[in-house]
Amino acid sequence: MRLHILGCYAATPRTLTNPTSQVLEIRNKLFLIDCGEGTQVQLRKNKIKFSRIDHIFISHLHGDHFFGLPGLISTFRLLGRQKDLHVYGPKGIKEAITLLMKLGDSWTNYQLVFHELTGTTSEVIFEDDKVSVETIPLDHRIYTNGFLFKEKPSERKLNIEAVGKYNVNKAYFRNIKNGKDILLDDGTLVPNKELTDDPPKPKSYAFCSDTAYKPELVPQIEGVDVLYHESTFLDTEAHLSGKTKHATAREAAMIAKEAKVGTLILGHYSTRYKSIDLFKDQAQTVFPNVELAEDGKLFEF
Repeated sequence: MRLHILGCYAATPRTLTNPTSQVLEIRNKLFLIDCGEGTQVQLRKNKIKFSRIDHIFISHLHGDHFFGLPGLISTFRLLGRQKDLHVYGPKGIKEAITLLMKLGDSWTNYQLVFHELTGTTSEVIFEDDKVSVETIPLDHRIYTNGFLFKEKPSERKLNIEAVGKYNVNKAYFRNIKNGKDILLDDGTLVPNKELTDDPPKPKSYAFCSDTAYKPELVPQIEGVDVLYHESTFLDTEAHLSGKTKHATAREAAMIAKEAKVGTLILGHYSTRYKSIDLFKDQAQTVFPNVELAEDGKLFEF
């Protein structure tokens, strides 16, 4: 599982920092999460192939989380895209994007599929044989969702030495990987555990931005391998959290601790602070395993 941070700062873009956008690579699939201004430039800087992105998830309709989407959709068209592109986001995203396309007479030559969200409880919005994605209802000034990505269990790993020992025919390899026992020609039943090794533990990633401190989301994200949680403020500006519906670094760490996550990644920093190291310092007083998102940074788990 790899996480490419394209942008991780709050509000307005700057020359060296970008608003929220990231690419999650999981089970050889790429998912674009949020699409602030400059996202397509950041995709190029990070050498991420546009053609590998088929699913885009937008948390909410504040500009620093989706203003880069019209440009990206247009660029897909200019690059001759033919595959369907799926966009998941709050109700209204279809109207916003299609209006711009209409006014600019720039309709796509590929199928653009919108999945508009209105639910206030968690729901599965994408699923295939390798990955599922469900919404995480958040608490922000407008309707907002986070997203929980979960790998499905992989097939078991074939133990080549063991199948050679029992002289198992290759025709049975698929069944063995799927967990089935094997009956040999002499009537011997060989348990699957003797022919395979356990696959890697499925990984999970929770994206939570933007939101006020919300302990209610803990049960849904409990035990996830990686949690990205917004941390717009430090303690000195905690009084702004209620009005803006954003969280502090300490509050993000409290969520991580209660949910017993593996790693907490902080992001969505207010640009008022001189160093983002201050966010890590405060969070680690509550939860030890803290990483800082930075534009262009790649995490591998």
